[in-house]
Amino acid sequence: MDPFAIEWSRVGSHSLYLLAAYILSLPIAWNREKESRSAGLRTFPLVAVASCALVLIGKIVMSDSADAQARILQGLMTGVGFIGGGAILKHGASVEGTAKAASLWATGVAGIAVAYQRVEIAVALSLITFFTLRVLTPLKTDASRESGQ
Repeated sequence: MDPFAIEWSRVGSHSLYLLAAYILSLPIAWNREKESRSAGLRTFPLVAVASCALVLIGKIVMSDSADAQARILQGLMTGVGFIGGGAILKHGASVEGTAKAASLWATGVAGIAVAYQRVEIAVALSLITFFTLRVLTPLKTDASRESGQ
């Protein structure tokens, strides 16, 4: 078998998975971009698509090993956590970027859910993350102002 042969039957289905992961990340990415955050319209879709792609590869290459797939997930979420960790900054007594880090992590999980054909989980996670960032951020700002911070 030619190691460089393209399995055209998989190209279409995998492209749909990657596109779904990409689309589900856009509301979160748009929110972060609009809030002038350093991670936004480029970072979030890349995390979602790369997470989805890695799991798709793992499902093909290690389809008969649940342990190997679990290690892929473990490494993937550690790596996404590392990216998120870089978004957290400490300024004196205040810490910034924890919501960005958590939303990056959630976006990676949404990509994983798409790859495992659990789109309902990816949709719910994307909606919950977007809602949290969009609706609760102003409430957090108001609460901080009222407490004098």
